[in-house]
Order: sequence, then structure tokens, then C-alpha cells
Amino acid sequence: MQIRPFRIEHYFAKHEFSARYLLSSSDAESRTIQDVLALEPGAHDQFLQHWCGYTEAPGAPPLRKAIAGIYPTAAPDDVLVMSSAEEGIFVVYNALLAPGDHAIVETPCFESGLEVARSTGADISEWRRRPQDDWAHDLDALRGLLRPTTRMLYICTPHNPTGLLMCREVFDAVVGLCRERGILLFCDEVFRELEHDPSTRLPAGCDAYEGAISLGSMSKTYGLPGLRLGWLVSRNRSVLRRCLEFKYYTTICSSGPSEFLTDLALRHRQVLIDRNLGIVHSNLALLETFFQQRSDLFAWVKPNASPMAFARFRPERDVMEFCDDLVRQAGVMLLPGIVYDEPRHIRFGTGRKSMPEALQRLSAYLEAKA
Repeated sequence: MQIRPFRIEHYFAKHEFSARYLLSSSDAESRTIQDVLALEPGAHDQFLQHWCGYTEAPGAPPLRKAIAGIYPTAAPDDVLVMSSAEEGIFVVYNALLAPGDHAIVETPCFESGLEVARSTGADISEWRRRPQDDWAHDLDALRGLLRPTTRMLYICTPHNPTGLLMCREVFDAVVGLCRERGILLFCDEVFRELEHDPSTRLPAGCDAYEGAISLGSMSKTYGLPGLRLGWLVSRNRSVLRRCLEFKYYTTICSSGPSEFLTDLALRHRQVLIDRNLGIVHSNLALLETFFQQRSDLFAWVKPNASPMAFARFRPERDVMEFCDDLVRQAGVMLLPGIVYDEPRHIRFGTGRKSMPEALQRLSAYLEAKA
């Protein structure tokens, strides 16, 4: 297996735990274990009595039932619990792709969505969205990438890093193309349920198409990345069995305490969603005002989902240099777009309570440099 360095994680490893202000995080505001246990009477005592032995490899039955409840067409046997969405990406690609296969990946994307696919030896094409098109999807370009050997298409909606939701017409067309050709549709939906207008929510891939695999996570929308729990959902159970066979070589099973807390949180997930969506709405208004005041420096396509925005940096200055100087001088971390192969862009995060103060520090830095 040959795989390129994970640039996003390298940059976070360098600054995430030393910078005072994280202004580029893709997850929503987190909570304490005490907060999670307080969601349900009696949960605290049940947690203390929870057995710390091995769990079932596909996931604890109550947890799989809770996850299936998110998807109208899913049953618990359509769910495979993973130790994070990252493991889900790794398992899907390695279980289902091989040399001689062709796969298409929507880009820009979270780096593992592309690089793990490449590492399998399959031939990978990028369905690239472009800033000059306001990140619109080009369906003709997608059709032009299809081959007789195309086995899988990866999409991410709501999208990392732009924070844009795929429009329904494009989503339906993508599903139609995959169904017509028998292509597996791998839907990265870790930001689902954090649409800024819930009425715009798309069907999950696994609900829309029997050949789709939906990827979910506790990390982003629900703000509980420390639980390290994700899942795959698909009505194609032969696909899930192959993924399970590969999972036996990765983690075998997930953490029992994390499964307990995830089950509890998902039974009350609307509480988590409502709190985090409120934070995003408040922060997005601040960020919009900031960009209006700093239109000489930044341009953006306003996001409509997720806790992220992807802004173009207008000055003819190296973006990596700008971000490095900002975190050194002001303690504010932004993510340079080079990690998405978009070197003129910067990722902002809108899901943290600390964002107002972080924006103030960024503004003060810019004033000092003016």
C-alpha cells in the first residue's frame, strides 16, 4: 500500500492543540460526557455499570437500531458500526476497489476520500468542482468520466470544504447514472442534518438508491468526535458483509463505552442538532459581516449546510505563509486550501462557540498588518 501524506491532518497536528483559537474546525461544538448522560434519566448509573469487554463486530444491536432510525428505509442489519468515519472510508475503498477497477471521486474533498481510493491500485478520476463556477456540479463532466470499468462514485454532501449542499436535481441525476450502470454510490454524509434550512435536506444515499453506501459520524453534526464512532448504512448487504470482513483486519469491533454514549446521543440527536445549528447560524451572520467588511481580502460562496465555509484569499500572497503567520502572531488557526489543492482558498469553521472572539483576533491581526 502506497499513500501520500495526509496534508490536512499534518497541518492540524502542527497547530490544533497549541493555537488558542481554532477558526477552521469542521466539527460543531462538543459536549462533556456529563452533558450526554444528562440527556436521559438513569443514564449515568447505566454507564457506570457498562461492561468494558469486546462488543459485536457489526456494532451493538441497540446502537444499530438507533442508527437505522435515522434512515427511513434502513433496518439494523443494514448498519455496520465503524470506529470513526475515517475507518469507514478506509474499509469501503479497500474492501470494494482493486487494481483494474475505476472509481470517480468528487473533489475537492477531505483528503482520505481521494488518497485512500488511489492507494488501492484502482484507477481514480476526479470530478472536480471549480471556484470560477461557484463550485457548481458539472454533470456533463461526470458523464465524460464514466467508463465500462467504473465501479464506484464518491460524493460528499453537505460538502467539505465549501459547506454547500448538492442541489436535488444533481443528486437525482447522480443516483440515476449510478443505478443505470450498476455503480456503487459512496455518499459521505457526515455533515447531514446540519443543513442551514432543514427543509432543503436531501434523502440519504442509502434511502435513495439500493446500491448506495451512506457514511455517517458522531464527529461533525453532533459535535462528539471524541467518541470516535461512525457507521456505514446500505441496503446492499453483500457490500456490508465484504466491509465487515475487512473490518476484522482493522479494529474488529468498536469501543463499548463509546457505543453506549453514541446510542444515547442518537436517541436525543435533535437536541444536539438544534444547539449546534443555532451556533452555526449565529456565527455565519458574523462571518458574513466580516467578509463584507474585508471584501478586499476575501470572497466566498455563502454555504448553506455544515459548519464550514471556503473563502478565496484575494491578495497575491502565499496563503500558507499567511495562515502560518496568523497562528504564530495571533494564535488563530485557519486551514490553507492547498490541502485541498485549492491554493488560493482558506477554510473557515462556523461551529464553535469561540468563533466571535477568534474573528476579533483575526480582525486585530489584519488591522495591525494594514
